Amino acid sequence: MPDTRRITMRHIKDILRLKLEVKQSHQQIANSLGISKGVVTKYVKLADTAGLQWEQIQNMDETALRQRLVGGSAPHQSTFTQPDYASVHQELRRKGMTLMLLWQEHTESHPQETVHSYSQFCENYRRFAKKLKRSMRQIHRAGEKLFIDYAGPTIALTVGAKAHIFVSALGASGYTFAYATPSETMADWLAATAQALRFYGGCTELIVPDNPKAMIANPDRYEPRANDTVLDFARHYGTSVLPARPRHPQDKAKAESAVQVVERWILMRLRYYKFESVDEVNEAIAPLLVQLNNKPFQKLAGCRASVFGEIDAPVLRALPMQTWELAVYKTVKVHIDSHIEFDTHYYSVPHALVGQYLEARATQRIVEVLHRGQRVASHVRSAHKGKFTTVTEHLPAAHRAHLQWSPERLIHWGQDIGVATGALVKRLLETRQHPEHGYRACLALLSLAKRYGKPRLEAACVIGLELGTTRSSHVRDILVNGRDLVAPSTVPEWVSPEHDNVRGAAYYH
Repeated sequence: MPDTRRITMRHIKDILRLKLEVKQSHQQIANSLGISKGVVTKYVKLADTAGLQWEQIQNMDETALRQRLVGGSAPHQSTFTQPDYASVHQELRRKGMTLMLLWQEHTESHPQETVHSYSQFCENYRRFAKKLKRSMRQIHRAGEKLFIDYAGPTIALTVGAKAHIFVSALGASGYTFAYATPSETMADWLAATAQALRFYGGCTELIVPDNPKAMIANPDRYEPRANDTVLDFARHYGTSVLPARPRHPQDKAKAESAVQVVERWILMRLRYYKFESVDEVNEAIAPLLVQLNNKPFQKLAGCRASVFGEIDAPVLRALPMQTWELAVYKTVKVHIDSHIEFDTHYYSVPHALVGQYLEARATQRIVEVLHRGQRVASHVRSAHKGKFTTVTEHLPAAHRAHLQWSPERLIHWGQDIGVATGALVKRLLETRQHPEHGYRACLALLSLAKRYGKPRLEAACVIGLELGTTRSSHVRDILVNGRDLVAPSTVPEWVSPEHDNVRGAAYYH
């Protein structure tokens, strides 16, 4: 079933991009984004009513786009003159006949009547055709689809690991690409796909994987939904990912054929070679790929390379100037210290967003924080666990410190429990670069009173002060181990006895 979560404005932009720029059908967009076709129809109609084109939409922020879409007037309702779709179906059997020509003839034959738009005409015909037969023969248009998959066999490396072989093929020409990766994670899938697009020198309208769990958040049989990282990849290259249905090899016949050819033509030729790394495998694959793509067809003229140059290459979409980086998305909440947590590190955001849920987008180098699709903070990614990355301007000014939380309030709260607790709270705040960095530690410390009681917490803080601790976790460990319950020792300090063999301190004067 389609994903029933609330659709975001970013996904609405994806709908309009795929419709207005890529020119995909409603059903293709619905399958690619994992939503119902009715949702696609809704937002396409709203954009049409508002008179919006993709050139305007791509430069609009989410708030402005929402206002334009919601503020549009309702579409005019009228009676449409329906064509004879049975005749349309018969006419399409003619060589060279297209739906565009049939729609133009239908429009010209009813000049005084209201007829459907071309997109609705095509949609109505497809509904009619589906009633005639359950499946229709696939015809791959040039530059439309790139099929990707992994070969079953792997190549053993001398270090004990294995090289997994990624395979891709263009739908129209069958032009094939193979690339070795260390595994089959989402990062491997997307990195190999990016290498394939670079190999082809352009991008197709659709990328069709084999419904892998690493890339698909919801591997549904009919409407699989790609995860946010995969959608980010598709958005970067101006394409969309449309996974094949599980156990339906006809959806990815090109990929199945390409995998078989790569296994027979390339992997079998490498079976006696010894490789130490994945890079060495790719160096060996490269010349064999040239031979494979230039191998003449048995029953057709030309080869994969020649057909690619004639049909696919001229219509591929241009690649973006910037190389795509793997991005991971995570919903985060802004804590009272004006920081969000990502991968156990804390990054600051403007203090006005305290308490709100934001979206973190992290690449290998950068962590961006998004609020309603707009970037509100950007930091260099840090590998220091438990540390803070803070922009001073994100923190509140001293004269308008948090209305609800402040260092003074936390210290007063600690003093209500006991003198030692108040002193330890003050130490936690003073030992941080910014007092706000200590808010989490203070709250963690004070919350221990609910579980262990105020007297035990006060006793544990006394021990913590003696040990010089600056971490709430140390006090928690004292309580867990029951060290605060152990009575202090009453044995007097040991004093050396008088003895002739003991020279004493005076001996050294």
